[in-house]
Amino acid sequence: MDDVSPNEDPYALHHGTTTFLVERYELDIDYRVHNNRLSGVALLHCRALEPTDKVILDLVGLRALKVQLDGRRVPKFGPRGEHLVIQTPEKLVAGQAFRVQVRYEGNPRPRRGLWGEVGWEELTDGVLVAGQPNGAASWFPCNDHPRHKSTFRISVTTEENYRAVCNGRLVSQTRRSSTETWTYEQDEPMAPYLATVQIGRYKILHLNASDTHHRVPLYAAVTPGLAEEALSGLRRQAAMMRTFESCFGPYPFPAYTAVVTEDELEIPLEAQTVSIFGRNHMRQAWEAQRLIAHELSHQWFGNSLTAASWRDIWLHEGFACYAEWLWSEESGAMSVGDRAKAAWQKLAASPQDIIVGDPGPARMFDDRVYKRGALALHAVRLACGDDPFFRALQAWTASFRHSSVSTADFVAVMDGEVPGLDTASVLSPWLYRQELPRLPQAA
Repeated sequence: MDDVSPNEDPYALHHGTTTFLVERYELDIDYRVHNNRLSGVALLHCRALEPTDKVILDLVGLRALKVQLDGRRVPKFGPRGEHLVIQTPEKLVAGQAFRVQVRYEGNPRPRRGLWGEVGWEELTDGVLVAGQPNGAASWFPCNDHPRHKSTFRISVTTEENYRAVCNGRLVSQTRRSSTETWTYEQDEPMAPYLATVQIGRYKILHLNASDTHHRVPLYAAVTPGLAEEALSGLRRQAAMMRTFESCFGPYPFPAYTAVVTEDELEIPLEAQTVSIFGRNHMRQAWEAQRLIAHELSHQWFGNSLTAASWRDIWLHEGFACYAEWLWSEESGAMSVGDRAKAAWQKLAASPQDIIVGDPGPARMFDDRVYKRGALALHAVRLACGDDPFFRALQAWTASFRHSSVSTADFVAVMDGEVPGLDTASVLSPWLYRQELPRLPQAA
């Protein structure tokens, strides 16, 4: 077998492939918490994008036992670095639909790399999965590229008294002997890194059950001992949702769940339709509340609208940081202008040696990408005025709902929605020059 072809995205070389697209994942996972043992069957519904005689999947730390292609056993497959390379019996042609089934097992662990440990992680009593940017392969075979979106069915069997929380809607819960099986459907297309499994002794709280005027159900998955803390920490989430819908347009999914772990976490983590918080984030202080707002806003910016390339990560993090500022003003904490000024002052005192619109893989999660990205968005807002800005922002989320996006796409939508606006000229000094521009001011 030849060497694995590199991915076209220089931020994530050798992760994912452009030779085929996975249109749907069907994952059946059996997991034992007590000994961190996973056995799974992954059925991938695929379509070839170019001729190939190999199917290359990302899979790290787990062993493939059996592979089938369109129901026929494949004799030639095996690991190659952080990949599972499958030799197809016959060459696939561009446009051809095919199905790959992989039976696999092992003791999952986080994927270690440039961004630390990402993916499947054991908690004190359960599991946390946070896959950004390349952790999906730590628990299922996949084509791990942010622009490759797929629908998912995720079925998790684990010991009784544990609950599995995954993306999308719960479609069934069954009990057999000493195990329970939880099955979820994620109907809206999702990048593999956003797929998640959370396992713990969770109970589900319906946070806005009494709010008959709000169409989006808000849930929290918490252990019974954390219920009171979670209800307090998340008590303003419904107001955050209303604020963001008024600014960004309708929430792009049927529901939203906050998972609160017994463990303390360094940072919260986002997945599609789900965010994961540690018990240390269930506080009323601004530093905790801004993170709750930040993760919620990622459902629009990062999950529904997902950067086609990691170099455009500011389209996730700059927008989510700006959402924090919008919530700050709405909640009476501090105005957007004051948040922008404070961020600018912090940036002015920091090294100015980063290109936010192309920060490089080592710096894609640098705080300056977040803050300067938010200031770039604020500069666009001041250039066009509040009403045109938010109308255009809602056009942005509507036009590319559940799609992949680029900075060029954003520029095109803003220019099309706001006559006379030259969005690229406004953004360029913030995104593509190292020197910090002056603090944006209203015209």
